[in-house]
Amino acid sequence: MPNRLRFAIIGAGMMGREHLRNLKLFADAAEVVALADPHGPSIERSLKTLGPAADGVRAFDTVEALAAAGGIDVALVSSPNFTHRAVLEPLFDAGVHILCEKPLCTTVDDARWAAARAAAHPAVFWTGMEYRFMPPAAAFIDDIRAGAVGRLAMLSIREHRFPFLVKVGDWNRFARNTGGTMVEKCCHFFDLMRLIVGAEPVRVYCSGAMDVNHLDERYGGERPDILDNSYTVVDFANGVRAMLDLCMFAEGSEQQEEIVAVGDAAKLEVTIPAGDIVRSPRVPLGALKSPERRHVAVDEAALAAGTHHGATYFQLAAFLDAAAGRGPVQVTADDGLRAVAIGAAAELSAREQRAVEMAELGF
Repeated sequence: MPNRLRFAIIGAGMMGREHLRNLKLFADAAEVVALADPHGPSIERSLKTLGPAADGVRAFDTVEALAAAGGIDVALVSSPNFTHRAVLEPLFDAGVHILCEKPLCTTVDDARWAAARAAAHPAVFWTGMEYRFMPPAAAFIDDIRAGAVGRLAMLSIREHRFPFLVKVGDWNRFARNTGGTMVEKCCHFFDLMRLIVGAEPVRVYCSGAMDVNHLDERYGGERPDILDNSYTVVDFANGVRAMLDLCMFAEGSEQQEEIVAVGDAAKLEVTIPAGDIVRSPRVPLGALKSPERRHVAVDEAALAAGTHHGATYFQLAAFLDAAAGRGPVQVTADDGLRAVAIGAAAELSAREQRAVEMAELGF
C-alpha cells in the first residue's frame, strides 16, 4: 500500500509485541519492516505475532545495525528502561520519527539529554504514556477541563494491581535497571497528574517499601530492591494537591485503576476496567444526593490487542497523525523528562524519609 510508514520495533519483548498487535489494526497506514533485539527468542515470538506480515521483515541484533541499514520511517523503542539512552543515540542520528516507551530514561540526567536531543530533532519524538489514552481516563480528563468539578483542589489516583511481570533476564527486579518503581511504573501517574492539574510540581513526599513481592528471590545472590507499595503526595505550584496510592500485591482488586478529582463544585471519579465515570455535585447537608453516572465503552478490537485498556491503539492513532502532519505531538520528550523527575524525587523521598523539593533536582 502506498504512503505507509515503515516501522522498526526496537525491543521485541512483551511490550514490543503489544505494539505489533496494535499496528496490525493500522495496516493501511503502517507496516513493520524491521525488528531489533539481541534476544533471539524474543525476535522469534515477535515474528510469530506478525504472522504472514513477517515475510520480508529484517531482524537485527543491535539498534546500530538497524539504523545503519536504513529503510525505516519510524523507530518504536520498547527495549528495557536502562537501554533507552544508548538506543536513542543512533535513532536521533538517523533522523527518523521516534516513539519511545516510558520511562523516557532511568535517570534525570539521561532524560534531560533525551529531551534536549528531541528538541533539536527534525522528526516527531513522542514519549509513550499509554494511560493518557485509556478512553475512560481520556473522557475523565475532558470532563475536568470542561469544568465538571469547578476549581480543582484535590486529585487522587489508585492503582492496585499485580506484581511486576517476569522479563528477559529479570532486569526489572532492580532499581538500577528500571529507575525504581516510582519511575518505572509511576511515571504514568505523575504524567497524568501534570496533565490534569495543569501545573508543575514543587514538592514530593513518598512513603514506600518492598513488603510482599520478590522477598525470596535472589539473582547472583542479590535480592531485588524495587518498591511494591507506596503512598505519594505531590504539591503543585497552583495549590492543587495530588496523591498516588500504589499496591502491587492487590491483583484480586475489582478495579485496577481509580482516579478521583474533587473541586469546589463537584467530585468526579473514574474506574478502570469498569469504564464508569461518576459525577457527584455538592449538595446542602441533608439534601438528596444526585450522582450522575455514565459508561465509556472501548472498541473490542483495541481491547483485545493489548493489556492497557485499549490505550496502545489510541496512542498509536494519535502518533500516526502526528507523524503524517495531521495532528500535534501530544506527549513530548519534556513531558517524559518531567514524569521521570517526579518519580526520581519520590524514590529519593522514600529512601531518605523526607519531603523532596523539585528544586533539588533542578526543576
